[in-house]
Amino acid sequence: MRPAHVLLAVLVAAVWGVNFTVIEVGLGHFPPLLFSALRFLVAALPAVFLVGPPKVAWKWIVGVGLALGVAKFGLLFIGMDVGMPGGLSSLVLQIQAVFTALLAVGLLGERPTRVRLAGMAVALAGIGVAALDEGASGPLTGFALVVAAAACWGVSNILTRKASPPDSLNFMIWVSTVPVLPLLALSLLLEGWSADLAALRSLDWSGAGTVLYVAWGATVFGFGAWGWLLHRHPASTVAPFSLLVPVFGMTSAALFLGESITPLRWCAAALLVGGVALTSVTPRRPSAAPVAESARPPVTRSEGSPVG
Repeated sequence: MRPAHVLLAVLVAAVWGVNFTVIEVGLGHFPPLLFSALRFLVAALPAVFLVGPPKVAWKWIVGVGLALGVAKFGLLFIGMDVGMPGGLSSLVLQIQAVFTALLAVGLLGERPTRVRLAGMAVALAGIGVAALDEGASGPLTGFALVVAAAACWGVSNILTRKASPPDSLNFMIWVSTVPVLPLLALSLLLEGWSADLAALRSLDWSGAGTVLYVAWGATVFGFGAWGWLLHRHPASTVAPFSLLVPVFGMTSAALFLGESITPLRWCAAALLVGGVALTSVTPRRPSAAPVAESARPPVTRSEGSPVG
């Protein structure tokens, strides 16, 4: 990769990592489901009128929109709202790689290598250490919700691989149109009119800034730049940069929110990042494989996109 492309990949990882800190700030302004709905509304409009029509079947857009937008982000935002720290959330969500690999075995018939099985075991050990750390310092409810969010992310990854969208930005913008109404309906049902109206009436520059960051920064710029890199480089070259996301997530949370990084959390980070790295290893293929892989539609291998 050219130095400029390396810097862009690191920048995307930084934007996605800091996103967890921004989410935590935003949850101080909005109920979690309303905040998630606003995120997708602002990401979809007006971009949906600029990216052209969808390039995959609607069943995939709706499926990913529900699994990723409603289930994954709904659970993540609620989990963080009930006490799961942003930095730890950025780390725990990396277990999505293990859920994706397990679902690929059951639904796609893939056979995991010994290296990937070892990576899953190491990553699961990291989740255990992270749970131990969170249990010693806070309620486990938020932790469980974030793990459930990672599982839903795994489902959306499998659907994305089945869809094989040729344009990741176009796909993500159209996916962003799906969760808005379901999330708004759930917010009205579970969080109530009064809480939603109070949040919107008290909207200030800080609250608006968090919505713009998670929508345009993490979603539009993040996925657009990530897809651009995947069009120009093999997925095996780009994907490792996603392991920087929890580094930026935990660091930004410590700097801006004062979140502590305990020795147990460092241990969990080492196990999770190392396990995910092993889980993401692509088996070697015959000599023609690199050409074939680079010629594939890039998004089919981008399931590890770690946007928060």
